Amino acid sequence: MAAIVVQEVGVLDSERELLDVRNPADGRVVGRVPNEGPKVVADAVTALRAAQTAWEALGPKGRGVWLGKLRDWLLDNESRLTDVLQSETVKPRAEAALEVPFICDVINYYARNAPAFLADEKVRASGPMSLPKRLRTVYRPYPVVGVITPWNFPLAMPGLDIVPALLAGAAVALKPSEVTPLSAVELATGWAEIGAPPVLRVLTGAGATGAAVVDTVDYIQFTGSTRTGRQVARAAADRLVPCGLELGGKDPAIVLADADLEHAAAGVAWGGLFNAGQVCFSVERVYVEAPVYDQFVARLTAVVESLRQGADGRGYRVDVGALANQAQRDIVERHVTEAVQAGARVLTGGKPTGAGTFFEPTVLVDVDHSMSCVREETFGPTIPVIKVADEDEAVRLANDTEYGLSASVWTRDRARGERIARRLDVGAVNINDALFNLFALTLPHGGWKSSGIGARLGGARGIRKYTRMQAITAPRGPELQEQILWYPYRPGRGRVVSRMLRAMVARDLRRRFRR
Repeated sequence: MAAIVVQEVGVLDSERELLDVRNPADGRVVGRVPNEGPKVVADAVTALRAAQTAWEALGPKGRGVWLGKLRDWLLDNESRLTDVLQSETVKPRAEAALEVPFICDVINYYARNAPAFLADEKVRASGPMSLPKRLRTVYRPYPVVGVITPWNFPLAMPGLDIVPALLAGAAVALKPSEVTPLSAVELATGWAEIGAPPVLRVLTGAGATGAAVVDTVDYIQFTGSTRTGRQVARAAADRLVPCGLELGGKDPAIVLADADLEHAAAGVAWGGLFNAGQVCFSVERVYVEAPVYDQFVARLTAVVESLRQGADGRGYRVDVGALANQAQRDIVERHVTEAVQAGARVLTGGKPTGAGTFFEPTVLVDVDHSMSCVREETFGPTIPVIKVADEDEAVRLANDTEYGLSASVWTRDRARGERIARRLDVGAVNINDALFNLFALTLPHGGWKSSGIGARLGGARGIRKYTRMQAITAPRGPELQEQILWYPYRPGRGRVVSRMLRAMVARDLRRRFRR
């Protein structure tokens, strides 16, 4: 693939520090972006805050028009955007080509439903004391939302968050990973080219840039490691601003003796190796009931051995790409090496291959919970498989982790699968599939335990999270000159009011009990 050089929208000051963006397959510099400092971030957020009021005033339908134009721009530029994305990730074309349609699906869903999701809600009185008023709940956006995204899905991850935030009426400061910022810069280019209001700004840079975003915005949506997520949470707490965190995972798959083993092996392989395993809810541990363990391992190994790895270009000829950077390859290699030293066996793969950051798709057996490949997030193309006696042992081991993002259960008995799902301490469970919950925009996607705080998506909740609830009361009928609960208090009136309220409460209770 030809080198692609992308620069941020606007003019780059020659004195500003620039960060190289490299192709993971061969180390070529494919772009440079500014390393924005705290002052640039603060100025950008100030400008976003100034533009947000008019953006909010457009209403959900007016904002939806602009998001529709962005969708059309994305589709018009789909092939070029996929090229850019591949240049900084070396994803297989089949996987890179998913990201633009995915964002468009998010735009269509939330633009279509935003007017209903954000509509004022009439609220019924809770009892006699609130009967004199009409009650409303109103959803008002946070003025500026900061979105900080990782390097594994350079277009899809920003789209998941900036789309509902913009439709909610917020302005957005997007800080992409410094490893893969070029795709996010393209989003900013598209927003500018359609002539949209200046309520989306991409701020490129390293960790200090992200810290500056956290220090200035009104709501923070962070996706990344648990270690950094804790730092973001502390900074947000110091400022008393809310945050949503999607953090690390070590997602288990449970393969029961009654599973369709061919289906399960293919699904686990895809769930563990999609995007070279660089998905926060990848299959990172597999627990297989003893009666089918050998058969499943043989089928899984055969699937993994058949996969094609390399740099794809536009060819759709590769199944597994490279890791995003050398540091991530080192983590994967360490996990495999430590496991082998502790007694694990590699059935296929197990080592770096070729130039760049490629690591062979790997199946590990004879592993246990003392090993880093089972306890720590690997974020790479490895699948450790563990034999278990029964369902109870599988559930116990699946829950034996600090993480709780998602899981999968493989069985022909769907009722049994759903029963097991309710025993797993995770935010989502896929039965006879992997990763699928993220494509269901009406379901919440969030982690338990050390995998995060809050959730994204989930229908109305996915857009309302970027809003503040405001309660409004108004008189139900003609206003009295003197309200019965106002000053001055008078003995006679106070007693009458007290008796009246007690009687009304008693009547309300009797009516409720009769129901």
